[in-house]
Amino acid sequence: MKSLYPLKFKSQFMDKIWGGNKIKTHLGKDFGNLPNCGESWEISGVQDHVSVVENGFLAGNSLEELIEIYMGELVGDKVYEKFGVEFPLLIKFIDANDDLSIQVHPDDELSKKRHQAFGKTEMWYVMQADKGAKLNLGFKSELTQDQYLEKFNAGQLMEILNFEEVSEGDVLFMPAGRVHAIGRGVMVAEIQQTSDVTYRIYDYDRKDAQGNGRELHTELALDAIDFAVPESYKTDYTPKQNEPVEVVTCDYFTTNVLELDQKLERDFHKKDTFVIYICLEGDLEIEYQEGLETVKKGDTILVPAALEHFILTPQSKGVKLLEVYL
Repeated sequence: MKSLYPLKFKSQFMDKIWGGNKIKTHLGKDFGNLPNCGESWEISGVQDHVSVVENGFLAGNSLEELIEIYMGELVGDKVYEKFGVEFPLLIKFIDANDDLSIQVHPDDELSKKRHQAFGKTEMWYVMQADKGAKLNLGFKSELTQDQYLEKFNAGQLMEILNFEEVSEGDVLFMPAGRVHAIGRGVMVAEIQQTSDVTYRIYDYDRKDAQGNGRELHTELALDAIDFAVPESYKTDYTPKQNEPVEVVTCDYFTTNVLELDQKLERDFHKKDTFVIYICLEGDLEIEYQEGLETVKKGDTILVPAALEHFILTPQSKGVKLLEVYL
């Protein structure tokens, strides 16, 4: 069997009523004739949207097929034991040209009970934000379920929600249960559990072309919402040159920010996991034992668990990456 190598996948572009054109103008991705490209799914194990390899001799094979063949060599033995052929993360870019609905995701326990699916803990890295752009993250102050319902039923939900102005480089972590929404003018890289379970709480009373409002999941959302308020909704971190800075670590993934102006060796032989790189700025090469792979802004690449040692070499100034693994 031929050896594994860093894998690129075909982007899956999603037409969304709130989408824009930054995925093309900012990331250089051609989404064709879609009127409003809201999302580009970069690595996905979601059924009906499983990623397909774009580069190398495995081009044309789906991610699920590769996990069936390579198992722990691709994802790591522990990861394979836990998730089987289902890839555990979904990586996407989101461009909000309009406000997204206020929503919440159930945790593993509730999602398994209701949907036979994993829950959805996620994070956003803000890649670009128009001046004054905001996100909804949780509530202004701690509430009981009854207090929340009172405000919701009175049409006063927006009064209790917390909105934060954001700019490029901001990191926001959303454990399952945290109410949230991306506001207009924001583009993010999103890292999440493999799950498409979303409860829509509020959609600004918008109507479609037929005059219909979007379906809300008021009752389902109620048991999923975490009404606690953290000290800060934003992740505080200080970027460092040529060394990984951990911004999120949770039961589902770890994410580091990397800023490079020189070679950086990465050694994952103790981790037993795949590694994902999301290129936010610049160009680089991933050099491994049997070759090298080029990576440019907007690329997402999966380094198999079998490639335990490799070198990241910048090919331009200002290389910036997200590094994600289990």
